Amino acid sequence: MWGILIALLSGALMSVQGVFNTEVTKQTSIWVSAGWVQLTAFAMCLVMWLFTGRHQIGGLWQVQPWYMLTGGILGAFITFTVIKSVGSLGPARSALLIVVAQVIVAYLIELFGLFGVEKAGFEWKKLIGAAVAIIGIAIFRH
Repeated sequence: MWGILIALLSGALMSVQGVFNTEVTKQTSIWVSAGWVQLTAFAMCLVMWLFTGRHQIGGLWQVQPWYMLTGGILGAFITFTVIKSVGSLGPARSALLIVVAQVIVAYLIELFGLFGVEKAGFEWKKLIGAAVAIIGIAIFRH
């Protein structure tokens, strides 16, 4: 139950953040806005690290495979793409497309066991669920 609540909160926060970042972009530029997001995220992570146990930073250099450390780079491009999509499609349509893309890519990652994730078997109900989500995009669009 706790995982469900956290996931719902995450989705809500992403929607609000997308709107905030898009408004900041209108008043500055996309890379200034995205940079601000990353800088303030780093500052918040630093504050939280100081108050939650201070695990060793050196552990980062032992992370394998190395490409797992590219999350921040992906984060910059996620911020960029969210800002662009919210600016051109609006918050609701953007969120719908983003979530459907997340579900489909996450299922493919599980299905093929990519990036160290335990491989899951194919399930028709998941494919049907993705198809229903895609149909939902078409319905929402009109």
